[in-house]
Amino acid sequence: MIKNARLFHLGWVIILVGALLAHFIQTSGGVSIRDIRFNGTNGQVLSGLLYVPPEVTAENKAPAILAVHGYINSRETQAGFAIEYARRGYVVLALDQSGHGYSDAPAFANGFGGPAALAYLRSLDLVDVDNIGLEGHSMGGWTVLAAAATMPDAYKAVVLEGSSTGAPFAQEGSTEWPRNLAVVFSKYDEFSQLMWGVDRAQDTPSSPKLQSVFGATEAVVPGQVYGDIAAGTARVLQMPNTTHPGDHISPEAIGYSIDWFAQTLDGAEPIPSSDQIWLWKEIGTLIALVGFVVLLAGTFELLLGTQAFARLRKAPSGAAYAARNGKWWLTFAISAFVPVLTYFLFLGWGAQLLPGSALLPQTITSQIAFWAVLNGLIVFALGFVLRGQRVEARGDVLGSLLIALATVGIGYLFVLAAAFLFTVDFRFWVVALKPLSLVQAKIALVYLVPFTLFFVLALRGLHTGLSVAGDSRFTQYLSNIAALALGFLVFLVIEYGNLLIAGHLFMFSDPLMTVVAIQFLPLMAIIAFLSTFTYRRTGSYLPGAFINALFVTWYIVAGQATQFPVS
Repeated sequence: MIKNARLFHLGWVIILVGALLAHFIQTSGGVSIRDIRFNGTNGQVLSGLLYVPPEVTAENKAPAILAVHGYINSRETQAGFAIEYARRGYVVLALDQSGHGYSDAPAFANGFGGPAALAYLRSLDLVDVDNIGLEGHSMGGWTVLAAAATMPDAYKAVVLEGSSTGAPFAQEGSTEWPRNLAVVFSKYDEFSQLMWGVDRAQDTPSSPKLQSVFGATEAVVPGQVYGDIAAGTARVLQMPNTTHPGDHISPEAIGYSIDWFAQTLDGAEPIPSSDQIWLWKEIGTLIALVGFVVLLAGTFELLLGTQAFARLRKAPSGAAYAARNGKWWLTFAISAFVPVLTYFLFLGWGAQLLPGSALLPQTITSQIAFWAVLNGLIVFALGFVLRGQRVEARGDVLGSLLIALATVGIGYLFVLAAAFLFTVDFRFWVVALKPLSLVQAKIALVYLVPFTLFFVLALRGLHTGLSVAGDSRFTQYLSNIAALALGFLVFLVIEYGNLLIAGHLFMFSDPLMTVVAIQFLPLMAIIAFLSTFTYRRTGSYLPGAFINALFVTWYIVAGQATQFPVS
């Protein structure tokens, strides 16, 4: 039993180290973080994290910033910005915009939640209402612009990170609105056509839409201030060397926003923008995320050593192939690349066939589930054509389900504890795992059905169709990770290689789903690891299928936008 518990103990120790590091960084210098809820427009309840610098009180007010994430992200995504603002003496409200995180659905409603958030920030007696800034990334830019349009005299400056004024979701900009505007638009931003009407982000300075906002007749010069800060008409364009989602982990992108608020707001500490510590928080939550995966494996091994689950312990019986031959490589290639080749097609079908509804309220989750089920069926059908030697690996369904529930349930408690004790989730960049709200938990129960079907079919194919006799432990893990993740790796290399060389994505017509695919790469690797770990100890694909179905459904539902109101 002690031996079986070693991996479990290692997991929670790694989690604790990561969570503590993240906590101490985000509260550096005495900053406090409050998990808040407040009433928005039309009865909508909004969620946010309120960062309060030390010694800020009603008698000692501080400037403030409303910081808002983009589409299908949440308030924690803005941590890099929020940490650095708070260190410099700003009160920061990192908002969950409408239908995201813990804010009420639907997404896009009530100015994305921006006007209500600005009103709430101004209502705090510790805020200097004459020095309020607005910062938003992507759709978060439209959120803060909605606030600026609703309350044109309630703020002093705006930073748009990877965002724009005007269509499709904001008021048209001019030389006078919004007040004191900084546009931070990266050189490799995937959404240049949507935001500024140019095919390549590098051409943004020549965008007629941008020039009209700056009052320029020629290409806007990055770094040059146009207009007048005192009059509220100042404009500046900055172009960091990163991508659209890369703004969140770019010291350059974050630094430009720090500099702009230092120029346009009064009352902050003069800490240079080059002095940034937020990356250590990201490292801490990454450590915690790694610890979570280790914890799941350790919990499973610990439970498998108990009498209750002893019947599940069994070595794999045989392998599909005696060695890697032509048929094996063909099966491997299909497993790795068919999911990628069908990615945009099946997601498109899912969008058309499964619009937001009371039953399926998260449209992108529905698209991913639709893609998953179709690919599971493809794997299942091809298994009859390309199967090697038949391997029986089904196992105990009830026992597999119970140990999966216990394994993921214990993991969930650790995520919940970290959120309660340290106000952190487990994340790096856009890959994030956080507790579900009650509404999200209800939603997850529905999506669990298609994701379970997918993992049962896909992992059955992986372990009964691609196993090779004599593989070492390392080879088996590496082979299975490659079978699930290699296709997405190649896809992203092609997409972003083309972006770096040509200035736009190879599949430039749907940049959103390309950005979403970034998460598939680490997720597929985690799925393959957990599935292989459990298969090696039970000889069955079912425990891994059920564990991954629970984990992935939780991960996706907690991180996606809810487009249809759910009570």
